Amino acid sequence: MSHDLARENRQLRDQLAQLIANAQKNQQILQRHQQLDLQFISADSFQALIDTLFTTFPDTAGLDLVTLGLLDGQYDIRRILVQLEINLSELPQLLFLQEEAEFGDLAGKLSKPVLGKYTEERFGALFPEPLTPPASAAVVPLLRHTRLIGTLNLGSNDPARFMPNMSTDFIEHMACIVAICVENVINNERLKHIGLTDPLTGVNNRRYIERRLLEEIGRSRRQKTPLSCMYMDIDHFKQINDKIGHQAGDEVLRGVAGRIKAELRLSDSLGRFGGEEFVVLLTDTEREDAVNVAERIRQSIAEQPLVLTSGEKLNVTISVGVAGLQPAIGEEAVETTSQHLVARADHALYEAKALGRNRVVPAN
Repeated sequence: MSHDLARENRQLRDQLAQLIANAQKNQQILQRHQQLDLQFISADSFQALIDTLFTTFPDTAGLDLVTLGLLDGQYDIRRILVQLEINLSELPQLLFLQEEAEFGDLAGKLSKPVLGKYTEERFGALFPEPLTPPASAAVVPLLRHTRLIGTLNLGSNDPARFMPNMSTDFIEHMACIVAICVENVINNERLKHIGLTDPLTGVNNRRYIERRLLEEIGRSRRQKTPLSCMYMDIDHFKQINDKIGHQAGDEVLRGVAGRIKAELRLSDSLGRFGGEEFVVLLTDTEREDAVNVAERIRQSIAEQPLVLTSGEKLNVTISVGVAGLQPAIGEEAVETTSQHLVARADHALYEAKALGRNRVVPAN
């Protein structure tokens, strides 16, 4: 009898020890998840957010792969990230989609998480090459005010990790936090961007271009890469304002800015320098190639009239000066080099004006 009691006591002690161990383990997991929540919430920049998402989160949750798919039909997010100098080519886990149809088989099914063994047809769009496909995956919608803004995509090398009948409370909780943080961070970055944006045309302002010039000249010196600058001016702009009014002049500025922007890469920078003047920085571009880009822009504006909201068609032309970055003289300051580059492009612009306008002139 005493032997049975002793054995029962040992079993109870073992069970109690196991319960305590499980409770401690669960407490540690809960603490790690709470710390992760706080790290997401405290992210004050897009870079900090993706560092947490692609590094800390997989380690904490025991995941082999995490990707983030964002709907960005107007390229707004990508333009902001380029201006933040975030190299998107180094982030294969960060995906951008124009519309929900690009989710493939998952399009129209993302009101709730989708879990299952990995198949290319179902999950391939969200785990693209060069990423190694997982064995099982969970795609969790990121929703803000019932609107789909993207997906949080979790991958595991365990084929049984994500099954359709699994509870999704934890991953839905995490996706909710990620959705809020993504929206907040993008809005914060957008507010910073507004301070560097010309409100009339929507392109960068002079302050941004001057700051970007210093950064790009420094990068060009370090990496021995070319950099070119285009200085543009709308021909006879004062006559447009005088003859048909400043509202029409504003429309011309927006129309010209739009056509310039359409010919540029995401890595290039366009800014309104003042009045009817625009400056463009072309990274990794020799002067001769920049002249070709400038000529393409000039033609796109000159060969097709701008249509105003009044219905009036207006023929507009621009003159362009192009300068390439020259080797620094001795220990010349970056600020001095920046001033010289813009001044040379500006001088070439005045030559274009003197030669009859509606033309591109390279600086000597």
